[in-house]
Amino acid sequence: MPSKSYDQPCTIATALDRVGDRWTLLVLRELSFGEQRFTDLRGALPGIASNLLTDRLRDLEAAGLVEQHELPAPAARTVYRLTRDGTRIRPVLRALAQFGMPYLREPAEGTIPPRMAVFGGAAALFDPVGAAGKDLRVRFLLDGEEHWVEVRAGKLVRADTTAAPDLTFSGTAAGLFAINRGGELDATLDVEGSRAARAVFRDCFPPSTAQVSVPS
Repeated sequence: MPSKSYDQPCTIATALDRVGDRWTLLVLRELSFGEQRFTDLRGALPGIASNLLTDRLRDLEAAGLVEQHELPAPAARTVYRLTRDGTRIRPVLRALAQFGMPYLREPAEGTIPPRMAVFGGAAALFDPVGAAGKDLRVRFLLDGEEHWVEVRAGKLVRADTTAAPDLTFSGTAAGLFAINRGGELDATLDVEGSRAARAVFRDCFPPSTAQVSVPS
């Protein structure tokens, strides 16, 4: 049992015992994108102190959700990654991203990391029901970064970046977030691909339609 516990016979409480501390879910968010060095995590989480990040990683390792891994030469470096048990947080993060999408204020150009727009935006909206039986490979070229998402037989899988994409989004991360929120294509984002592939994309990654009142 963690040292700080709600001590309630409730599965939400037991989950929060392990991932409810400040910054913990954001650390897990970064590791859900793939293995990361300590310096990668520090750069992706502005505002977190190095000693606090060390504490959060130590706690997550103790909980069996994160592990250290030594990359072979020539990289020869230590990275952090999710354990098999830790990967169970991914659908939780997607659900939180969907919940939070309507509360996100209109982002300014250049303020959103491209991978956040892809994995915390488009991929977070993945609908397994709409994607059932479908295949789609999508390439994103946003603000100078390249990211891929692939659906195979209705499931999100690691993208095969050696094969040609069905769709390519080019432009800004803010433009993609606008599409994620139900906006229309504009000059900040361009899409290359067939009409059929675009329809499959909408089935697999339907935009958020939730409407909330957000205080100014």
